[in-house]
Amino acid sequence: MKKNFMIKISSAAEKYIIQLLSKQKLRTNIRIFVNSPGTMYAECGMSYCDSSDFNDFDDEKISFDKFDMYVCKSMIPFLKDVEINLIQNHLGTQITLKAPYAKLLSKSKKFLKLEPEVRNFLLTIINPNLSLHGGSVDLLGIDNSGIAILKFSGGCNGCSMIDFTLKTSIEKKLIKNFPEIIGVRDITEHTAGKHSYY
Repeated sequence: MKKNFMIKISSAAEKYIIQLLSKQKLRTNIRIFVNSPGTMYAECGMSYCDSSDFNDFDDEKISFDKFDMYVCKSMIPFLKDVEINLIQNHLGTQITLKAPYAKLLSKSKKFLKLEPEVRNFLLTIINPNLSLHGGSVDLLGIDNSGIAILKFSGGCNGCSMIDFTLKTSIEKKLIKNFPEIIGVRDITEHTAGKHSYY
């Protein structure tokens, strides 16, 4: 089993990924991600990505012999010691990912005590404004580094102004009112549609 940076990969899984990539267009690579990181619902996954899907500022490149993997830098604490293996049985061939830190539920007491206060702040201060556009935001948790993990719903899901709202309004207000928080991360899988506010 090879280990590169934070990811361990078995030789069988590495060969299988190379085989899968050989059927894709040139310069296709792999992205490792975590849905709902830092929560009991966290799930680790893998997808294809090309050069338009990553950048040096937000992503970390992990190089193997014949391909590269990319992870969002903000996901690194959740992807520590990931193991990628290959299972082959009568049902077929499947890649498995084990991410022991994806949930990161062993938080410091400081952040556990802070979470109810932050949720109340979002409910009473932030959400009334978002509700004017049919949206809301909820705190999924605060990771051990002090990042508040947020999820949007309603009109905020897929809203064209969500990044602006997140950084210039919500993040600033949270940091001002809760000095323990150093930043925010939106883990919403944004899908624009009729529900979205534009």
